[in-house]
Amino acid sequence: MNPYVLATLLSSLGLGTTLTFASSHWLLAWMGLEINTLAIVPLMAQHHHPRAVEATTKYFLTQATAAAVILFASTTNAWITGEWNMTNMSNPTATTMILAALALKIGLAPMHFWMPEVLQGLDLLTGLILSTWQKLAPLTLIIQTAQAFDPLLLTTLGLMSTLIGGWGGLNQTQLRKILAYSSIAHMGWMIIVLQYAPQLTLLALFMYILMTSAAFLTLKLLSTTKVNTLATIWSKNPVLTTTAALILLSLGGLPPLTGFMPKWFILQELAKQDLPLTATVMALAALISLYFYLRLCYTMTLTISPNITTSITPWRTQTTQASLPLALFTVMALGLLPITPAMIMLIS
Repeated sequence: MNPYVLATLLSSLGLGTTLTFASSHWLLAWMGLEINTLAIVPLMAQHHHPRAVEATTKYFLTQATAAAVILFASTTNAWITGEWNMTNMSNPTATTMILAALALKIGLAPMHFWMPEVLQGLDLLTGLILSTWQKLAPLTLIIQTAQAFDPLLLTTLGLMSTLIGGWGGLNQTQLRKILAYSSIAHMGWMIIVLQYAPQLTLLALFMYILMTSAAFLTLKLLSTTKVNTLATIWSKNPVLTTTAALILLSLGGLPPLTGFMPKWFILQELAKQDLPLTATVMALAALISLYFYLRLCYTMTLTISPNITTSITPWRTQTTQASLPLALFTVMALGLLPITPAMIMLIS
């Protein structure tokens, strides 16, 4: 892609998200979301592959549907209340419609069906943008209007997302689909605690972005998109294989890795709010997710010679990818648990 076009598209992505961040008016927020969607569409379709074009079409249709519902619901709310301000969401029908549309935008269950299919059709770097940056604007709107939403609806969305995100990833052989289900599960963790402690939602989002970025950049460096090719990478790059396994365990939320911190805080908050059953279901759902991360770790680190691997060993090609971002994200995805006391001070 032409570097000037790429720069324009990436700055438009930044502009769209910043517009939504800065807005308190529904029309401006909608405009930011639309700029975001239109800026990523050319990035998704840049390879002119049938799968990429199909993924782009699916993504555009789902995002356009969500944007239309947001526009309709905010217009309905403005018609009834007389103002476009986000803080004045008094009409229950409009608030439910907006929550459904924003859930569709970030891929919360049961509006998650587009997410694995779209991510599967993209290259790893565009997939990284879709899994991290594209979540920011809709999640900001959900956080800003959280007090207007029905608490039972938020809890249901959170529980369904963590369960489906764990369940859906169990039988996958494609790494991008596994990361898509991982994303759905993490979104569920963020939504479940939103009504009680929005700062924990932000912490979970930050940690999710760190870990997912590290995972995508590692797979990009290894040129791997399928589970069976993971079995042959240990001979190619043993250090990177070790860190990749640890990043996956961090995504699963195992101590003493970074991913344990947000899950620990969220379960603690749910217990404080006298919701032991919800906390138990969330912890069990995290175990389901952990199973498929462990499956990947097993494939990467334990299926080594003299075991027979059915996949062809890839060529040891030189990569042009910068290693500094990967190094930074990997260190943060693995070693931030010791700053937990500082986080407790910040969020309490």
